[in-house]
Amino acid sequence: MDNNALADLINRHTGSTLQSISPLSGGCVGDVMRANLDDGRQLVIKQSDTNDGSLAIEADMLRYFKAHSPITCPEVVYADGGILVMTYITNDNRMSRSVQLDLAEQLAAQHQVTSDRFGLDFDTVIGGLPQPNTPETNWITFFAEHRLRHMAHHAFHEGKIPKSMVVRIDRLIDGLERYLPTNSAASLLHGDLWGGNILCQSGRLAGLIDPAIYYGDREIELAFGTLFGDLTPEFFGRYNEILPVSPGFFEERRNLYNLYPLLVHVRLFGGHYVSSVDHILAQFGQ
Repeated sequence: MDNNALADLINRHTGSTLQSISPLSGGCVGDVMRANLDDGRQLVIKQSDTNDGSLAIEADMLRYFKAHSPITCPEVVYADGGILVMTYITNDNRMSRSVQLDLAEQLAAQHQVTSDRFGLDFDTVIGGLPQPNTPETNWITFFAEHRLRHMAHHAFHEGKIPKSMVVRIDRLIDGLERYLPTNSAASLLHGDLWGGNILCQSGRLAGLIDPAIYYGDREIELAFGTLFGDLTPEFFGRYNEILPVSPGFFEERRNLYNLYPLLVHVRLFGGHYVSSVDHILAQFGQ
């Protein structure tokens, strides 16, 4: 969409005039820009040339997250298959101890939003990749089939991992009951909790962006937050006061759960993420 068409779309849906557009970093789905309006408001605009529906799914995720999570997220202004317009969350990108404590409290509150089934009533995306959310009553079944096996087999068919690694992952899946709890609660998850999606402002959590939502065991969210070191000991200290984390998480289950985001990164970026998957499989005897 050219700038004139974009300005017209924004005017129709906000009643304001587009003043300027500048690029923003990030975005696996398409180009990301920030728009300044004449009334002082700012918007984020994502555009995709593929028109594969990912942006419409992202809009649905944001609407669901806004309606069910206590954590702030962007508000959808307009969306279709090729463009997503949403509100901009002011942030200073200064992660601090107080932000970690605030995030712990708000994420613990979100994790107390639960469902009677794992998954969701619609499929979502993570990093632009399809993420199936077929509802299940058993967490191990959901994690095995709709997270690990789904992502691993797609990675193999795309030539990102060898057949031998898929066999190792399948063997691990067959023995998941040895490592994972059978009484997990289905908590509302952001689904893509890493530093780039955590916005902070003046020592507080400003909001979360780019969700990949579903209902799952909250430990998979906590694990993802440690993959790149984004959740600190201060976070876990406060979170554990509200919702205690069971023994064995840091020693074992964290790495097991991080196989999923690592396989996502294998499909998106390849490279050393394959060796990270290999290392975790070896840790679990595969």
